Parts: sequence; C-alpha cells; structure tokens
Amino acid sequence: MEFPTSHSLPWQYCISSHLLFPYNFTPQNYVHWTETPQSHIFSADIPGVRKEELRVEVEDSRYLIIRTEAVDEFTEPARKFERKFRLPGRVDIDGISARYEDGVLTITVPRSIRRGFYIDPADVSENLEVLARAA
Repeated sequence: MEFPTSHSLPWQYCISSHLLFPYNFTPQNYVHWTETPQSHIFSADIPGVRKEELRVEVEDSRYLIIRTEAVDEFTEPARKFERKFRLPGRVDIDGISARYEDGVLTITVPRSIRRGFYIDPADVSENLEVLARAA
C-alpha cells in the first residue's frame, strides 16, 4: 500500500482499530429504543441516580425528554443526563408510563390505534338528506 507523499500519514493507518477501541464502548447517555406492535420502549441505564432526580417530559406532543434534575438547590444529581427524542407519529401521549428499577429507566410509549371510519347502514335514519355528492 502506498501513502501519499505530500501529506502526513493519517492516524488511521498508524494504529489499528482494535487498539483504538479495545472494549465494546457504549456512550454514557445511551438510550436503547425498541419497537413492538403495541408500543415504543425506551430504556436507559442510569445507575446511582435517585428516582426523585429523574424527569420524563413530553414537549409540544412531539418530543420525549429524559433528564436528571436536582431535587433542591443544595444538592446536585449524582449523574448529569439529558436526551431528547422526536416521538413517532400516532402515539398515545396520555398513556406514556415510566419505571425506574435497579438503575434502569424504562419508558413505554403506547401506539395510538386508529380504527377506520365506519357507518353501520342500520344506524342511518330513513329521512337522511344528501347535502353533498362526491365528484
């Protein structure tokens, strides 16, 4: 393999990748997202944080925000954490639930199931007037 002579050697060629990242590295604020037919599940590993310091909020009915926050002005949370996600379409905002057990925060966002519009012919009265016709 020949290297360009006019440029200095890029660091990728000098050090192999297994030496740069010797362990399976997971970012500190990593949140795992799982999609099921009934819901979207977000789980975050946040050990050392008290349940009272966690905040799960929905902003503008579009964004899910997970963050740590001080309980009072004299204490700081054990770990600073903040992530913001855009929620997928057709979710039930009122049905969102969160659980914090053994340092893992799990948030369940249920899907909103919309049924098709259906009128039973038996429910239509006989004196129904036609107001408009489709073109």
